[in-house]
Amino acid sequence: MDNRALAALLSSLLSEFLLLFLISPDSPFNSLFFPFLSTSQTTLSLLSNTRKRSRSPESDEPTPNKLGRHDSPIPRNPDSFKLCFKMTSSTFEWLSALLEPLLECRDPVNSPLNLPVETRLGIGLFRLATGSDYLDVSRRFQVSEPVARFCVKQFCRVLCTNFRFWVGFPTPNELGPVTESFETLTGLPNCCGVIHCTRFKILKNESMEEQIAAQFVVDSSSKILSIVAGFNGKKGNHLVLKSSTLYKDIQSNNLLNSPPIDIDGVSIPQYLIGDKGYPFLPWLMVPFDQPVVNSHEDDFNSAHDLMMVSGFRTVDSLKKWGVLSKPIRVEMKTMVGYIGACSILHNALLMREDYSSLSGRSDECLRDTDNTQDHGGIGFEDDLVEEKSFEIRSALATRARRC
Repeated sequence: MDNRALAALLSSLLSEFLLLFLISPDSPFNSLFFPFLSTSQTTLSLLSNTRKRSRSPESDEPTPNKLGRHDSPIPRNPDSFKLCFKMTSSTFEWLSALLEPLLECRDPVNSPLNLPVETRLGIGLFRLATGSDYLDVSRRFQVSEPVARFCVKQFCRVLCTNFRFWVGFPTPNELGPVTESFETLTGLPNCCGVIHCTRFKILKNESMEEQIAAQFVVDSSSKILSIVAGFNGKKGNHLVLKSSTLYKDIQSNNLLNSPPIDIDGVSIPQYLIGDKGYPFLPWLMVPFDQPVVNSHEDDFNSAHDLMMVSGFRTVDSLKKWGVLSKPIRVEMKTMVGYIGACSILHNALLMREDYSSLSGRSDECLRDTDNTQDHGGIGFEDDLVEEKSFEIRSALATRARRC
């Protein structure tokens, strides 16, 4: 085994150990939390309702007599390639080289798949990109359905375990470019991201759907800075926020804790912006309700609306991935894995300036098609906090007027 493969194997084993070690059996949601960094940072945090099942001889893992080495049926036409995998061929090749040792080092014991890494990667990406069922995936890639299931599961596990750092909240030193970008866009300083919540659907049976809520924080380029997924979709945005590690970390001053700036004698802390479904807090600015036309409040709402577009674009981009675009019949923990994997791939594509899966809709269209649940004006803080929030927003509204 060469050094690269050995390092990848050790990284995978260490990540699995840390994942198991960090699981808290006392979660108030009777779920599994995966805090992928220390409690001082919020990153990809996924919930599922069931503990990971250990492998057993009776599981649906592939057996040797169903396997064989064959060529990868990877399309060569650029347009077909993007339709099948939501990325360019050069990004596919880059990802293939990066994941090769990790995708090949965890085959079932005594049952090597004997599949080239391009086929393994292609199977995983094709399922995510198109939402095709496993019968179609197995036919296209000339493998059995158990092999297709194994490859998709392994691909999502590798992404969510070994590359979760691609979805990580910036350190205080890294937040500078984020705030500068929002200020360049609107003139409002010290904004550290847009918080937005959306719902994805799964089929519990042939006629019954269930919604899963996922909360994102993104920057002005639609890069995902934080994600938590797996909540009951009937929960309002404010309840999803309060249940998340993001809320706990900010409230405990582990995040957004850099020194405030001054606007006309008002101390402005680092903050996020969100829609009316969120509580109004000193670190979470929501729009004014029914502002007077051409007033300071109206100017703030215009700037707020402009910043919110990056959240809408992120969600619209994720829902271009076939597996997230429609209700599919999977367990909740599997859908949470799909949300996490697609979010990581979303950031990886932006990092490579590959915009194959980025939504190209206009700002107006994104606002009109957003399906977030708006429970406006719901808060859970005391009067002193509310007074401070109004003071901060009024100062920002004054700045918006000037800009």
